[in-house]
Formats: sequence, structure tokens, C-alpha cells
Amino acid sequence: MDFLSIVLIILGLSLFEIIISIDNAVINADVLGTMSKRSRRWFLIWGIIIAVFLVRGLLPWLIIWMSNPSLGAIGALTASFSSDPRVAETIKESAPILLAGGGTFLVFLFFHWIFLEPKHYGLVGEEFIHRQGVWFFAVVSVLLSFIVWQAIKINPLMAFGAVIGSTAFFITHGFKENAEKMEREMIEGAKMTDLAKIFYLEVIDATFSIDGILGAFAFTFSIPLILIGNGIGALVVRQLTISNIENVKKYKYLKNGAMYSIFALGVVMLADSFGMHIPQWVSPVVTFAIIGFFFWKSYKEAKKG
Repeated sequence: MDFLSIVLIILGLSLFEIIISIDNAVINADVLGTMSKRSRRWFLIWGIIIAVFLVRGLLPWLIIWMSNPSLGAIGALTASFSSDPRVAETIKESAPILLAGGGTFLVFLFFHWIFLEPKHYGLVGEEFIHRQGVWFFAVVSVLLSFIVWQAIKINPLMAFGAVIGSTAFFITHGFKENAEKMEREMIEGAKMTDLAKIFYLEVIDATFSIDGILGAFAFTFSIPLILIGNGIGALVVRQLTISNIENVKKYKYLKNGAMYSIFALGVVMLADSFGMHIPQWVSPVVTFAIIGFFFWKSYKEAKKG
């Protein structure tokens, strides 16, 4: 991997992490506003260590290790930089399983947003699809059946990976829905200690980070690069949380950009899992292009306002 590729991957990962974490930043800002200054400071300092190193560093490493148990703990961490052909072969054999699971998760996430979630309509057709929300479960069920059917022909474990991806989506979706409910209760004055709120924010951060971590595998399988890219993004999001979240809210189509990026990365992962060789530069370039377009569209709208 040359230096330019590494820089492109890190920048793409950072931008992707920032954009998909905006919802998380808004929740953090709202809840932090109900806490004491000391508790806010604790969360913003120690919470960064937990968010960057424990969640965004540990989880990708565990995923690689569980997908390739023969590598061992250290081998999973250094696999992408190893010159051992056996390590490369092990990663190559397990990659389709991981990519099928991650791709399914991301595509489900996009369809849930476009069918069911409230949004600012950024493209023609979004409002029409949103009105057909009742079809969400039918669409993702048929899609999962098709992915599993095709994957079984290649490798049954790929099919199992896709099922795990869909399961992970519905579990994390349940956590997010509960998070929104608890956020409303806290803002309305529900009795919770600052310690309980900090614990709640850390759990929510871990839940929201799964989107970014799985999406990161569309960029690279390198744990150090994922840690650096997602870590930079997490630091920027923390800064936005405490300093500029109201200004960020003015860019109303950024969420659209995040979700279309998620869909594009999910498609890349699924295509790669089925044997279509996707060049490594495609994911970061597509991410920059999609988010850049919706940022420009949001900027124009904000300027009018």
C-alpha cells in the first residue's frame, strides 16, 4: 500500500465517521446540556479515550480476529502489514464473509432511512419512497433472501455472514430507538444522575459507532488505519458536540449525504464479497463525492435561509 493510498483511506474514513456521527453528536449535546460542568468535562476528556481506543480500536480488531481465529490476537492486528503469504491467504478467504455481513448491514441501514425516518428531501423521489414506508420490511426481507440465495452457491458461510449483518442491524436499531426515547425523557427532566447519563452516552456512542466501523471495512482491512481514520473523525465529532453543533444543524442535507454514502459503501462491500474486484480508491473517492455534493446543497440552502 503506497503513501497516497494510506492518506486517501485515512481521509475517507475520517470524513465518513464525522458525517455519520452527526446524529450521535446532537444527542450528546442535548444530554450534556442537562449535566453539571464537572460531568461534562469528564465525559469530553475520558469519553474520547473510550470512544477512540476502546470502541473504534477494539471492535474492528475483534471482528478481524473472530473472522480469522487462526491468525491469533497479534496476527489480526498486524495482518494488513504482514508479508507472510499465509496471512494474506487467510484474510482473502475470510473477507467475503465479513464483507457480506457488513454490506447487508449498511444497505439495510440505508433502506430504513429512506423508507421510514423523517428527513429533509434532498433528491427527487425521496418523498415518494418515504410515503411507501410500509414496504420497508418487505424490501429488506426479499433483498436478504436474494443475497443468501446467491451466497449459498459460493460459500454457505457468506450466507451466514449476511444473516448476521441483518441481525446486527435490527439489534442496533432497537438500541437507537430506545436511545431517542431516553434522550427525550432526560431533556424533559427525568431523574437520572450524571453518572447514569455518562454511562448512557458511552453505550449510545458504542451503538452508533458500529455503522462507521462496519463501513470502514469498505475502505480497508487494516486495523491501524481504521483506528487512525475513525479516531480522527471521533475527535472532530466531540469538538463539534461542545462548540458548534447548532451551526452543523443548519446543513440540513448532511444526513442525506451520510446515508447515500452508507448505501454506496454497502454496495461496494457486497459486490466485493461476490468476487467483483473493486479498486481500493473507489470507497474514499465515492464518499468524498457524495458528501461533497450534499454539503454544497446544504450550504446553498443555508445561505438562502
